[in-house]
Amino acid sequence: MADPSTYRPKPGQIPDSPGVYRFRDEHRRVIYVGKAKSLRQRLSSYFQDISNLHQRTRTMVTTAASVEWTVVSTEVEALQLEYSWIKEFDPRFNVKYRDDKSYPSLAVTMQEEYPRVQVMRGPKRKGVRYFGPYAHAWAIRETVDLMLRAFPVRTCSAGVFKRSQQIGRPCLLGYIGKCSAPCVGRVTAEEHRELAEEFCDFMAGRTGAYLKRLERQMQDAAEDMEYEKAARLRDDINALKSAMEKNAVVLTDATDADLIALAEDELEAAVQIFHVRGGRVRGQRGWVTDKVEAVDTAGLVEHALQQLYGEETGDTIPKEVLVPAVPEPAAPIRAWLEERRGGRVDLRIPQRGDKRALMETVERNAKQALILHKTKRASDLTTRSRALEEIADALELDSAPLRIECFDISHLQGDDVVASMVVLEDGLARKSEYRRFEIKSFAGQDDVRAMHEVITRRFKRYLAEKQRTGEWGDEEGPDAPDGARDAETGRPKKFAYPPQLVVVDGGQPQVAAAQKALDELGIDDVAVCGLAKRLEEVWLPDQDDPVVLPRTSEGLYMLQRVRDEAHRFAIQYQRKKRAKSFRAGPLDAVQGLGETRKKALLKHFGSLKRLRAATLDEICEVPGIGRKTAETIAVALAQAAPAGPAVNTATGEIIEED
Repeated sequence: MADPSTYRPKPGQIPDSPGVYRFRDEHRRVIYVGKAKSLRQRLSSYFQDISNLHQRTRTMVTTAASVEWTVVSTEVEALQLEYSWIKEFDPRFNVKYRDDKSYPSLAVTMQEEYPRVQVMRGPKRKGVRYFGPYAHAWAIRETVDLMLRAFPVRTCSAGVFKRSQQIGRPCLLGYIGKCSAPCVGRVTAEEHRELAEEFCDFMAGRTGAYLKRLERQMQDAAEDMEYEKAARLRDDINALKSAMEKNAVVLTDATDADLIALAEDELEAAVQIFHVRGGRVRGQRGWVTDKVEAVDTAGLVEHALQQLYGEETGDTIPKEVLVPAVPEPAAPIRAWLEERRGGRVDLRIPQRGDKRALMETVERNAKQALILHKTKRASDLTTRSRALEEIADALELDSAPLRIECFDISHLQGDDVVASMVVLEDGLARKSEYRRFEIKSFAGQDDVRAMHEVITRRFKRYLAEKQRTGEWGDEEGPDAPDGARDAETGRPKKFAYPPQLVVVDGGQPQVAAAQKALDELGIDDVAVCGLAKRLEEVWLPDQDDPVVLPRTSEGLYMLQRVRDEAHRFAIQYQRKKRAKSFRAGPLDAVQGLGETRKKALLKHFGSLKRLRAATLDEICEVPGIGRKTAETIAVALAQAAPAGPAVNTATGEIIEED
């Protein structure tokens, strides 16, 4: 535990101007980013008596080893820089709103030549129009099914679309009138794109003009005695009205607005957001966060606005944003929103009428979300803190292990040996830092040897990257070496961050192997333990007896959770490798014969038995097989015992049988 006074800036060193600051730990990792109207006043508040600080703030300043800042011209610029640094460094102690579930959205892939309507989850992609999010995927499918009568936009996958192009026949939706079938040329790419744009306009709330146009077309068709066309338009109108009725009118003035409400206690806060378009609720989502410091409601609202609109531009930001408290000063955040939207944004607290009533509904949802979140054991901050303290006490560590890495080995009867590394930070899974290892130096059921290799490889990488970046100190600096940054993302590498605790899946032998690997590398500041499955005993290096934690212990539960996650991740990788592998019996011994040509041979002849009986000329008929290769194959088959069948290891299918 560090003493904040050891890295406190000297009096007068901090400027009294707007800026953004970041705290780093002893490994130069950014652990907290903040902004301030006055850097001097804000940073001074961190270096007061520790007992007066908020619980999480106290943990942050004692984990940090240095603080630095960047002066900016305006508070808007500080807001933008703070957001970009939080996105880049993902600091451990910053307010992080975690979606309480994965919400699906209705997406239209406008970046494609033939836009597709589909259900989509996860991060937003460039060129895709999103509507929602919705509470359930089936609600999206119901809405789309109703609207395809009036807007027969493509909904099929790329594979189905390409297949229909090849055979010249549309899929079922094309036959029943729920797809305009651009795959077979019934409409041009421009006509199909126009359909998709009309679909997007309707979903965005611009419904009145379109319905009136359809009604006029229906009346004109009836007057011209085109009764079939009139009936079809009537059905389209009814389908669209039915889709609209699924979203009840909540604001009679057809307002476009986002309503944000919070429910909070001393340690956590839940956020609920209702997206209202055209006066109707078009989407809902919720977030939960741990409070990092004594942040008030207005501060939480500001963080929510940053996360909600940080990647958005244009009309996706509504004209009106209703909140429970307006951040002070309001001008910078309002200016930031208007800059992103390209127009005026009204940020305010609703006082009366329909908007106030709807805000109360959103607040009730936020309270329910916080209550639900509190019941989730793994996400509770207090529970996680207690679990980490219990682990530290049981293993006699100097402080709670804020970063835990767990390793597991997986194989199939000695083949396809792989390993996994999963990471917990502050008791939460850090999936972006999971790693997978392929064991190539040997094969067989030797988990101890494999564990030694994996720990060695992981910490050799740590030492190598530490050596490359150490003399620069700041690996994000402009003069840092190329090896300090990821080649693809350009961000600082994170694999070099060492854990406080290494957990291995196994007992004494695996723990001894992990400790030996660390000793050989000269690493003495990382603790090691193992969790044996049979009796859930915790083993330590050079200990004859295990540490037995109570079955009700939160620390044991956390160790079980990280062990099970490592096991799941290793099994997933091992199965993925098996699905790609292919064993072809004696053909595996033919040097230079790859999987493609092995599969071609077995597909051509049907089995190894028939391949053995084939002549050289018949073998040469297989594409890619020359005379010399055919002779080598014939010799290999003649020398091999016929007992070794060809096997697809993904399915276990024996290819030898006729």
